[in-house]
Amino acid sequence: MQTVNMLEAKSTLSRLVDLIEQGAEREIVIARNGRPAARLVSINAFPLQHRLGIAKGQFVVPDNIDAHNDEVATLFLGSLSA
Repeated sequence: MQTVNMLEAKSTLSRLVDLIEQGAEREIVIARNGRPAARLVSINAFPLQHRLGIAKGQFVVPDNIDAHNDEVATLFLGSLSA
């Protein structure tokens, strides 16, 4: 695991992303004032099924979900009939 400071990360972001994409580094820690602030990792490190659907089963979408679209549009845009 490589650690780089914020200034280096700003100026070499493309190279750092290349290292991740090529698999040369699994993750790169970006530090601010010597303290870890962020991790740069491959998008493939988190499979799609782990990122989507976290609220599955938590609520039911009603069959008439689109019933109030015109009313909501009017609230945002005002009356469309002039």
